[in-house]
Amino acid sequence: MKLGKYLILFLVLMALLIVFGNNGLIDNLVMKEKQNILKDANLQLVHENYRLKREIYLLKNDIRHIETVARNDLGMVMKGDIVYKHVDR
Repeated sequence: MKLGKYLILFLVLMALLIVFGNNGLIDNLVMKEKQNILKDANLQLVHENYRLKREIYLLKNDIRHIETVARNDLGMVMKGDIVYKHVDR
């Protein structure tokens, strides 16, 4: 009977170590969640890299894209364009 109590105590302690111990089931679940977060962040960076590579290609090779960027982002105008200014009073 005494051996049975020690065996049960040993099994309970081992179960606690497996679940809550260092590198146990809880740590494993936390690491899997972190891994999923990092995979999502990595995928976003892959998409951003693709977008930036496309932007670089267009800026090097497409004159219409360069003109669009110059007009929309930099506020530039071409010779002969009429510029209207709206003044609030």
